[in-house]
Amino acid sequence: MSFDALLWLSFGGPEGPQDVRPFLENVVRGRGVPPERLDEVEAHYQHFGGVSPINRLNLEAIEAVKARGFELPIYFGNRNWHPMVEDTVARMKADGVRRALVFPTSAYGGYSACRQYDEDIVRALQAVPDGPELVKLRQFFDHPLFVAAFADGVRAAASSLSGSYRLVFTAHSVPVSADKAAGPPSEGGYRYSRQVVEASRLVAAELGITEYDVVWQSRSGPPQIPWLEPDVVDHIDALHAKGVTGVVVCPIGFVSDHLEVVWDLDTEARDRAQELGMEFARAATPNADPRFAELVTELVAEHTSGAPMRKLSDFTAAGCTVNGALCAPLCCEPAKRPVRS
Repeated sequence: MSFDALLWLSFGGPEGPQDVRPFLENVVRGRGVPPERLDEVEAHYQHFGGVSPINRLNLEAIEAVKARGFELPIYFGNRNWHPMVEDTVARMKADGVRRALVFPTSAYGGYSACRQYDEDIVRALQAVPDGPELVKLRQFFDHPLFVAAFADGVRAAASSLSGSYRLVFTAHSVPVSADKAAGPPSEGGYRYSRQVVEASRLVAAELGITEYDVVWQSRSGPPQIPWLEPDVVDHIDALHAKGVTGVVVCPIGFVSDHLEVVWDLDTEARDRAQELGMEFARAATPNADPRFAELVTELVAEHTSGAPMRKLSDFTAAGCTVNGALCAPLCCEPAKRPVRS
């Protein structure tokens, strides 16, 4: 099939102190997140000067893809901050793009990890009548290059420690109800957590490690709503109580070192380990790793030249849809929020 461009679609992040609050309000719009929680998260961003590294990291990753001789023009758009995806799709239309592939910067299924990107595409096309056809690329949590990049990240992190360590994989927590609804109903739910567990298993197998843990981080909901647990900081406490003296944390749920990595792991988790006298190292995310760039080109080649699909698990390939359509009826249904009278 013929395509005119690639849209690199990401979450977005503030570029300065004045951006932080409006950015966070975009993120939580309609979710009923209390202002005090926004105050807490805003303080995390302001700790780093009000700048999230996510936009810079995306641009570096895009340059890494271009450096491989990638032939299609690459456009960059975000869900929550500039460049907003609606503006990017409008520019694509003005440039004459009629058909484009979309690379969402999430490897997994689930509402936040996949369906929200479909919603971004729908919103952009509603804002840009007669815009280009947008074909979203598939989920890639089990791609061999994704696994290899994380495995090398763990090796490098472990080499910085002086003794033994426990390998701990972490991904963004979501409400248990959202995970239960992840994937089509016929699949039985829990697509997100099952994929995270599978990606962790694949990386551990690449390393020859048979004992490891999968935990969660960055929950933001009210305490009365159950989220995936245990939290990574609580888990460090539990490991210390068992006599573990070192930990390597692998952020398997993230493709770049954005704020939820550099704050929740490099700051909070590291500080807690140090308080307990434990050695701590954090494995790098793919960022602009050449293998991640090659992964993107391979996903594109599946559509442009019929390249074979490379994946290491038996999970059904999912996430590839046109113009924001769902993978399947009722796939990754969002939670129904109570109606206030």
